[in-house]
Amino acid sequence: MAREAGLDLVEVAPNERPPVCKILDYGKFRYEQSRKANRSKVHQQKLKEVRVRPKTGDHDVEVKVNAARKFLENKDKVLILVQFRGREMQHLQEGKKVLDMVLERLSDIAKVERGASMEGKRMSAMLAPK
Repeated sequence: MAREAGLDLVEVAPNERPPVCKILDYGKFRYEQSRKANRSKVHQQKLKEVRVRPKTGDHDVEVKVNAARKFLENKDKVLILVQFRGREMQHLQEGKKVLDMVLERLSDIAKVERGASMEGKRMSAMLAPK
């Protein structure tokens, strides 16, 4: 019957008594099985890190914002780090300004999970997808 229909005889449930077979297109059957397997996978949320410096230029910050946006669209958390070196520690407001600019540009797609805080020579903020 399968040959007459131009299809394949596929054993669907080999462990049953008697085994269950169906007449169908085997290529289509395998494709649908792989689609079901891919849909059932749950995304493991990761923590991604984006580093900037207080003197980072506007265009470079925009590139970092776009990278963070991709991470957030992929349902990952993003840690924004502003790294200070040497005399930059005397100008924390510059780093705060850069961090606020990044947070403002990502406010449409993310919520601030942890606000700006200093940890040694780093200022950080955590973002989570909305």
